[in-house]
Amino acid sequence: MSRGILTVVSGFSGAGKGTLMKALMSQYDNYALSISCTTRKPREGEVDGVHYFYKTKEEFEAMIAENGFLEHAQYVGNYYGTPKAYVEEMLEQGKDVILEIEIQGALNVRNLVPDVLLLFVTPPSAEELERRLVSRGTETPEVIRSRMDRAVEEAEFMDRYDYLVINDDLDTCVKEMHELIQAQKNRTSSRQEMIDKMKKELKVRKENA
Repeated sequence: MSRGILTVVSGFSGAGKGTLMKALMSQYDNYALSISCTTRKPREGEVDGVHYFYKTKEEFEAMIAENGFLEHAQYVGNYYGTPKAYVEEMLEQGKDVILEIEIQGALNVRNLVPDVLLLFVTPPSAEELERRLVSRGTETPEVIRSRMDRAVEEAEFMDRYDYLVINDDLDTCVKEMHELIQAQKNRTSSRQEMIDKMKKELKVRKENA
């Protein structure tokens, strides 16, 4: 069984990352969404090991000290982080693991795992981004404005990603994302075992000729 591919997906709030992830998971069976650790309390209906791995502050800080995270951050008084051991276990099982995380976390993962695939999800225009935020009907004009302001800052990092995924038509976007991840499997850095095997076989054939 070949090792899975690690992919990080980031994008603007309102770009449709969550919808994309759900569609990708339902259409293809080899993906695993990474489960984050957090110190926040479970909300009603949330299950440990399904929505998050719930940790105490002490447990989380012990994992930080042991280098147990690919990336971690503090947000509104709680820790959030991607556990190395869980991701590694999924990859070893041949699963293609997806981390849906913020830009800073994505760049931290790239520092630790140089051959990670970084995908940035965006709507086709700033106008469409604002339209989607408004159409949610769940946020005040002030929150929408702050999300748009944040998008200005986030856009500065778009060219640090390997591919831009333009979320215009959902089905097209899901297919494109799947193809980009699968193509990653044929990059030489992902096929070292195959390369070593071919080199060895060719040398044996040469010696026996």
